[in-house]
Amino acid sequence: MGRIVQLSKHVINQIAAGEVIERPYSVVKELVENSVDAGATKISVEVSNECRDLRIADNGSGIHPDDILLAFSKHATSKIQTGEDLFDIRTMGFRGEALASIISISKLTCITRTAEFDNGTKVECQNSEVKQTPTGCAVGTIMEIRDLFYNLPARLKFLKSAKTEFAYINEYIQTIALVHPEISFELKFNGKTAVKTTAQNEQIQTIKELFSNDVVSNLKPVLKTDKLADLKISGFVSTPDYTRASKKDYYMYVNSRAVKCPVFQKSIDMVYKNLTGSSRYPFIVLNLEIPPADVDVNVHPTKKEVRYKNPNQIFNFIQASINDALRSVIETAKEKEPIFIEEFVTQKAEEAATAEYETYVPATESISDIFTKNFEEDLRPKNQNRPKLQIVKENTPAPVQTKVVSEPEFKQEDVIIGQYKKTYILIEKENGLEIVDQHIAEERYIYETLKKTKNIDCQLLFISDVLEVSPSDKTLLESNKEKLLQFGYEIDFLSDTEVIFKKVPQMISKVAPKEILADILENISGDIDNIEEKILITTSCKAAVKANTYLNQYQMEEIIRNWRKCENPETCPHGRPVSKFFEHRDIAKFFQRNK
Repeated sequence: MGRIVQLSKHVINQIAAGEVIERPYSVVKELVENSVDAGATKISVEVSNECRDLRIADNGSGIHPDDILLAFSKHATSKIQTGEDLFDIRTMGFRGEALASIISISKLTCITRTAEFDNGTKVECQNSEVKQTPTGCAVGTIMEIRDLFYNLPARLKFLKSAKTEFAYINEYIQTIALVHPEISFELKFNGKTAVKTTAQNEQIQTIKELFSNDVVSNLKPVLKTDKLADLKISGFVSTPDYTRASKKDYYMYVNSRAVKCPVFQKSIDMVYKNLTGSSRYPFIVLNLEIPPADVDVNVHPTKKEVRYKNPNQIFNFIQASINDALRSVIETAKEKEPIFIEEFVTQKAEEAATAEYETYVPATESISDIFTKNFEEDLRPKNQNRPKLQIVKENTPAPVQTKVVSEPEFKQEDVIIGQYKKTYILIEKENGLEIVDQHIAEERYIYETLKKTKNIDCQLLFISDVLEVSPSDKTLLESNKEKLLQFGYEIDFLSDTEVIFKKVPQMISKVAPKEILADILENISGDIDNIEEKILITTSCKAAVKANTYLNQYQMEEIIRNWRKCENPETCPHGRPVSKFFEHRDIAKFFQRNK
């Protein structure tokens, strides 16, 4: 081992940058949060050059000229003074690491001015060296970052595509705009506006600007205060019939800081558990206001993790708040269940209130969960009109329908004995009972069939609903228009917020365009590197027979026959298991017939 040496200031900053600055999104996050802390009412973000050039401008308070050099040094901040201040954090930032880290891995120019001075200050930073000169400018701060990671080729190599990196930035701007409706945010990508809010100081208006009228029309307001505990929660939650396929639309905040909090998340899940279908999640925008002394945000450099002084109290408060907002919906749902279900849920809720921190989420189950357990996977809205699969085979001029001629009878080991809950196909085998999810089995077959063909038979839509989208969704659809067309989806853009389908795959032509668009956007937002795969999965899911659909004997046999031919029959494209097998000896043992 070599001799011990003192690392240079620049190397120290580069090491710290590895924790604070992971990707372009990290730079935007740190600088935008500084703008919010500076009291800005207008924040503009521009992204270009494969997300390596960034410009963040605000009309905030600016940086005092005597503090400008200190601002770019390590552990320098205006937001805390002593160790005690860590227990009273009221700003987005406080660590004093971001600017020092950014100038160690980029070429940065800062132009800033405070209201008390007629002139501003220009600072140029490279390799942690800072040069200061006077300049003319408006009140506020402009940060221009060029050639991000120019001196860290390893970090640069592992960045994802520009579209994916921008998707992270876009998601962040939406997230912070939702909790700051008093601030006007604008995000541009290569000169085109992706996000724009108007600072009307109404959260519902910001939701409308970022998403659509459709989202707004399905929301319930949440507002609850506990004066004794000094707690307040506000925001909106969607009705149980308006759900998503993932939790990506859980926008959770603690003191206006976006967090990833298991206590917060589980309290939401508990309310919706018995109100939504399996694997369906609500749209949530909730901000919890709590005394800073009762929450620790100094857990990780990203400041997304939090710890509560009294997690059980927080869990119950959030859960009660959402329950109040959805009271009419919950009461309607309870009326449809036997009276002992209500008693069962109440008992479990009481257990949750007295649980320790590690067990603050009890495993409550509805009566159908108790009796069917792992049998019920996919109980989404019904679609009785099941379209037939038509595919244009490669080098074939006309579409060829799937086979409808009868095939040899099933072997004894594949005797179909019926349907369970109009969702699962029951198969009697020589050594046991197999239960197959009809939707997942056909989804697997359609997916593998689509993977093997390059030309998908399309249905031209002469009349299509006009669908409302957010500007960011429109940008996402435009940038992937050719790939969508490759898989049978032709979209026409009427305006910045309106689109229509001109063509869709024929196999899903009877599915509502609104439902198709929602699934496409859910699957291609965020990490879009594997967009082709995600579009195939979306198409397969929509084309497959739905849960709670009656099938006759021939239809069940066709699904099982096709599924048996699959190369990977164990799971659907989403990774869910297709079937569950119970050995006859285990069934016999349960009924004490094993002698």
